[in-house]
Amino acid sequence: MSDERRLTLYRNGSVYSAADPFASAMLVDGGTVAWLGSEQAATSLQDSTMEVVDLDGALVAPGFVDSHVHITDTGLALGSLDLSGVRSAGELLEAVAAARRAGDQRGVVRGYGWDESTWSDPALPTAEELARAAGGPAFLARVDVHSALVTPDLVEAAGISGAGSSEGLDGALVSRDALPAVRAAARPADDAEVRSLQDRALAYAASRGYVGLVEQASPRLSGLRDLQLLLDRQDGQDGPAPQVMAYWGQLAGSAEEARGILDGLGVEVLGLAGDLTVDGSIGSRTALLAEDYSDAPGNRGVGYLSAEQIGDHLAACSELGIQGGFHVIGDAALQLVLTGLGIAAGRVGAGSVRSAGHRLEHVEMASEADAAALAEYAVTVSVQPLFDATWGHPGGLYEARLGERRAGMNPFARFYSAGVPIAFGSDSPVCALSPWESVRACLTHSDPAQRISARAAFIGHTRAAWRAARHRNPLMGQLVPGAPASFAVWKADELMVQVADERVAAWSTDPRARTPLLPALDGDRLPECLQTVHEGRELFRVPGFGRVVDTAR
Repeated sequence: MSDERRLTLYRNGSVYSAADPFASAMLVDGGTVAWLGSEQAATSLQDSTMEVVDLDGALVAPGFVDSHVHITDTGLALGSLDLSGVRSAGELLEAVAAARRAGDQRGVVRGYGWDESTWSDPALPTAEELARAAGGPAFLARVDVHSALVTPDLVEAAGISGAGSSEGLDGALVSRDALPAVRAAARPADDAEVRSLQDRALAYAASRGYVGLVEQASPRLSGLRDLQLLLDRQDGQDGPAPQVMAYWGQLAGSAEEARGILDGLGVEVLGLAGDLTVDGSIGSRTALLAEDYSDAPGNRGVGYLSAEQIGDHLAACSELGIQGGFHVIGDAALQLVLTGLGIAAGRVGAGSVRSAGHRLEHVEMASEADAAALAEYAVTVSVQPLFDATWGHPGGLYEARLGERRAGMNPFARFYSAGVPIAFGSDSPVCALSPWESVRACLTHSDPAQRISARAAFIGHTRAAWRAARHRNPLMGQLVPGAPASFAVWKADELMVQVADERVAAWSTDPRARTPLLPALDGDRLPECLQTVHEGRELFRVPGFGRVVDTAR
C-alpha cells in the first residue's frame, strides 16, 4: 500500500471488531477503515474502483503494539550469537569459540540469552577463559540484560581498570554501575551500522504483526545518539515501518531541569519515563526486595534512586503535564515509588499527578494495597507476560530466587481488578517479539489467580497500548468505521473465545454474547502473520498472500 488514497476491500475472512463481531469483510479508504460487514453486503458494495483482497478465511485484527522494547538491541540480538540453549560455562565458551572460528562474529563477539539458572552448575567462566575462547573482545548479555560476561579488553576500553574501581565488576561478570560503560564500549559506533540494526528490528517486528513499538531509551542503555537515529528514521525516506514512540529515562529534579532535558534531546519523546531504573532484575539479583533473596542470604538487591528523587521527578513531570515513570521490579522498589508518588502529590496536587498519566515498567511484585495505590494515582503499568512464562513456573528462576514469594508475581488479574491500566510488551531482546505467545501467557499464567482472558490480553496489546502512550486518536487500536487502518492479517487454525476461568466460559462463548473471536491458542502452532498494515501503508506481506485483484482492469 502507499500513502495515496485508494479503496481496498478485504473479504472472505473474519474481522475482529467490537462494532460488528460477525464481520467477514472490511473496506479501507486510504488510511482509514471505511466499512465493516458481511459477505453479502460486500458483494453489493464491491465495484470497479476497489482492489479486492481474498482473505481465504484469514483473520483481520488490530495490529499489535509492543509497549516495552529496545529496538537497536533487538537488531543486535537478531544477528548475534544465541546463547539461550547453552547449559554450562563450557558450552558457552565453546559456542563463542566456534562463532569466532567460523567468522560469524567479526570485531566484538556479541551474544545474548545465557541463563545460569538453567545450568546444572551455575559457575560462570573466568575472564581469562572467556578471553581465550573469544580471541578478541566479547560482550555476552545475560537473558535479562542486567548483567553480561565481557572480556578484559572491553573492560579496559570502558575505562574500568579493576574490580575495586567500579561496583559491579566480578571477574568476567559486569552488572550494576559498571554495566553501562562496558555496554557502550561494545556497541557499534558507526551510524550506518546502527541504522542497519534498527531497520532489521523494525522489519522483523512488522513480520510479527506489530504496527507500533514503544522504545525505552535512557543514558544507561542505548544513549542519545541511538535514539536520535531511531526517531529521525521515522521522518526520513526509509520505507514503511512500525510506528516508534519513545520515552527517555533521565532523572529530573525540577520542572526547569525536565524542560532542559527535553529541549536538549533534539527529538520528540513521550516523556521522561521508561527504563529510568529504581532497581535491577531478579535474575541478576539486583531487583530491590523487602526480604533477602532465598538463594543469596544477606542480599536484597540494589536501589538506584531514593523516594525523594522519585518524588522530585514525578512532581517535575506532573508540573509540565508529561509522563514520568520508572523501571521497577522488586517489592521494596515499588514502595519507594509509591512514597515518591505521595511526595509528588503533596507538591503539585494529586490531580496533577493523575492527569499526567505516569507509567511504570514491569512491577512484578505488587500487593492488593499496592495495586489500589497505583489506581488511585492513575498510573499505567507496562508488564511482560513472557516473564512469567519463562521464569514463573514451579522450579523456575523466580522460585529459586524468591521461594514462596513466587506466588502472585506479575499480578495481571490483580491490576485489572483494582482498575490499574495495563499495557503489554516483551522487553525485547529479553523476550521474543511474539505477540500471540504473549497473549497465551496471560491465559496460562503460572498462578491461576492472576490469569486473564484472551480478549483482555489482546486489548492490552493493542488499544490499551496506544492509550498508555497517550495517542491523539482514541480510535487507534480498533477496527471500526473512522478508525485508522492499522491491522494485521493472520492465518489461524481456529477462532474462539478463550477465558481464564472455565466457570464463566458458558455465557461468554455463546454467539449471542457478540464477543469477537480470536485465534485458538491452546495448540502448539501460533497464528502466522500474512500482512501488516499501519495507517493504510503496508509494512509486511507474505509472498503470495491475498492475490490482489484490481477490478478496474
